[in-house]
Amino acid sequence: MNHEQKNILNESLEVCSYQPLTGFLREGDCQMPSGDVGRHGVCAQLTQEFLDFTRSRGNDLTTSDPISGFPGLKPGDRWCLCADRWKEAHDNGVAPPVIQAATHADVLRQIPIGHLRNNALDAAPD
Repeated sequence: MNHEQKNILNESLEVCSYQPLTGFLREGDCQMPSGDVGRHGVCAQLTQEFLDFTRSRGNDLTTSDPISGFPGLKPGDRWCLCADRWKEAHDNGVAPPVIQAATHADVLRQIPIGHLRNNALDAAPD
């Protein structure tokens, strides 16, 4: 993990998930390297409601793809989501809960921090 990367709490970016292995680079965290045009920076704990929503938008995260090594996801899995997709889900009332410590600070360019905090599983420090 690259400890120079910051989360939305302005701390070192923490791991989102090793099981399933997530992140644009499949290193377990939601780093956002320059090649990540989808900006996979939001660490979320997936819900069935969100998985159904994103499938309806053409992004099926539940079906595995052995060729690419994609495991297929289920409710309860933690996954690095595209900032735009999380925001779209939020705007439609189906945003999955966020893990703030594992969500990359750069998503704040697209998503107001209040939206993320209101959907957080982990409490922000005082």
